[in-house]
Amino acid sequence: MRSTSLRTQLGLVALGYAAVSAVVVTFLYLRHLQELKYPDEASGGMWAAGDLFLYIFIACLFMVPTLSLIWVTAKFENFYTVYSKFLLCLSLSAPVCLSVLYRGEKLVGETLIGACFYRLFLSPFILVGMGTSRLVARFDRAKRFASFALLIEGLTLAIAVALVIHACGGPKNH
Repeated sequence: MRSTSLRTQLGLVALGYAAVSAVVVTFLYLRHLQELKYPDEASGGMWAAGDLFLYIFIACLFMVPTLSLIWVTAKFENFYTVYSKFLLCLSLSAPVCLSVLYRGEKLVGETLIGACFYRLFLSPFILVGMGTSRLVARFDRAKRFASFALLIEGLTLAIAVALVIHACGGPKNH
């Protein structure tokens, strides 16, 4: 069995990103056209839920070439170790964002709160990428950095969910 060259593999990943980007641009443009056609309805809650589902679908679409890229680059120790360090730094942004959201609007601006909310909203997708990165890692240092990143991201997500449940009153005893 003949293996595919690295150049071909990276080209296919780039083609995957280009295809996903074209689909995403088309979906967002069609959504924009709907908003122009029905401006009053577009500000309602049902449209907001539709937008949320669209953004989740877009994130899932981008996961396909990203997971392929992770798999292709796992063969290179230096690159993958640097990538794993990047994952660790990225995971450290989750507890920072959670603490910013927990502190509220009194200390930081609305723009920063929005950015932190989106960062935490994407946390499950980032967690999947980190988990895949840990699974395909071949080198000890890269495995260690990816494991720490996965641990930090997972704990932060668990704490965020616990805070939301606590804020909503938790389970009720009748």
